[in-house]
Amino acid sequence: MNRLEGNTINNDTNDQEEMMLEIMELLNDTVTPVPDVGTLCTFVYNAKTPGVTYDQHPLVAVTELFQWGFRGLNFHWREYRQYTWEELAGQVYIVQREELDDLLSIPYAKFITK
Repeated sequence: MNRLEGNTINNDTNDQEEMMLEIMELLNDTVTPVPDVGTLCTFVYNAKTPGVTYDQHPLVAVTELFQWGFRGLNFHWREYRQYTWEELAGQVYIVQREELDDLLSIPYAKFITK
């Protein structure tokens, strides 16, 4: 079941914060503190490294788990990135495969330079 199908996520203002809040509400039934390898997920991330540009609302295919965090393909960057547990701002929202195209069509990525 595609939880995003037919939802018009914040078409009016294109505010990334509002879009992410709507996405989290729609995906709220599949949250986890730690994603499994092979899952797709989205979450709020607050990098602490100075001078780095990061995606505060990543959409990631998890490829590796570590004690310090995880690594995965960020679909917004189209490259692999690392995410530490302490910089996650809350839960990880699991995305079903059939929901990926819908999320890719929503401009909710939020690129920030720390």
